[in-house]
Amino acid sequence: MDYIYDNLKILIESNGGVISAAELQHAGIDRIGLYSLLAKEILKKESHGNYVLTDNEPDEYKVIQNRSEKLIYSHGTALFLHGMSDRVPHTLDITVPQGDNISRIKKSYHNTRFHYCKKELWDLGIMNVNTPMGYGVRVYNPERCICDIVKDKDNVDKQIYIQAIQEYFKGRCNPRKIIQYAKEFNIETKIRNYMEILQ
Repeated sequence: MDYIYDNLKILIESNGGVISAAELQHAGIDRIGLYSLLAKEILKKESHGNYVLTDNEPDEYKVIQNRSEKLIYSHGTALFLHGMSDRVPHTLDITVPQGDNISRIKKSYHNTRFHYCKKELWDLGIMNVNTPMGYGVRVYNPERCICDIVKDKDNVDKQIYIQAIQEYFKGRCNPRKIIQYAKEFNIETKIRNYMEILQ
């Protein structure tokens, strides 16, 4: 049993601490084996079709994002993951396309704040970064993060806003990319003003 448990632990940890029934089946654990692991309290159900080890603390970023491919970490959460904010997020900012039904996810995770954007802009700037626990998650790139917080300035913590703007325009700025994104979000004038003042 230790051998099976150790292999299962390696498999689940390599997947961010959460695994789907399909991934378990691919690894040779059929439905009966899954029920046995649940009955012995080795695994517990995290959400529909997703499982975690009972004695393990999974990566919250990975667990939440596994609920849907449409969940992209954004705003303050993405800034933190990029190292552009030193504020550890207690509420996770997530962007989804307008019209997506995420009510079940909101109910399950109270420490989330959802932002909606036009479907044609939803996938602009998606990239992968590692969480503090070392697992890969999807976030918006720095340029998209800056555009999001400039567009949503009234709802962004002032300290996070100032730190991110200074961090980006004084060191990380990619002028061509940020202007391209700013045009998409109709904030080109604001972005150019920051570039002139801070660069």
